[in-house]
Amino acid sequence: MVAAVKHLTMAELEAGLDFIRQSPKDEGVLELIVRRPRSDEREVLVRGELHLADGLVGDSWKMRSSSRTPDGSAHPDMQLNIMNARAIALVAQYKERWQLAGDQLYVELDLSAENLPPGSRLAIGSAVIEVTPLPHTGCKKFVSRFGLDAMKFVNSPVGRELHLRGINARVVEPGAIHVGDVIRRI
Repeated sequence: MVAAVKHLTMAELEAGLDFIRQSPKDEGVLELIVRRPRSDEREVLVRGELHLADGLVGDSWKMRSSSRTPDGSAHPDMQLNIMNARAIALVAQYKERWQLAGDQLYVELDLSAENLPPGSRLAIGSAVIEVTPLPHTGCKKFVSRFGLDAMKFVNSPVGRELHLRGINARVVEPGAIHVGDVIRRI
């Protein structure tokens, strides 16, 4: 793990926007898969399995409660959290720190609202996922790991438009995924 990292300022973060905006629109690459077996635990995977009921197999999504469901159970439209690889590379500064964001999939793909509105489908490996409408925003843990300016950056108007904090999705066709797989709009 990388030693102490200085959190970037808003000016330093905004300087990376043009690079993020150049993310591929239709076809990119799955750069990182992270399973969260328990709260604050991460397992970086080379291969994962996406399942209709469980999301990323072995991830704790299904055990996490949600204030957005009547019974407090895991929200089906928040099965997968996906973040743009260029955005996390900027915020985290080192690839070893990407997993701290808490997302499961990190992709080299334009996740903006314009490019991937809710209902958009993506093929990854032998699986298909669907973008859901629920917003994905930063939390206190994101601030502690990447700084207050990083949280303000991803939740700014441009950050929300580009979905810099990421998007939520659900599995619609189960299958295997591997780091390096092509991810493409279908």
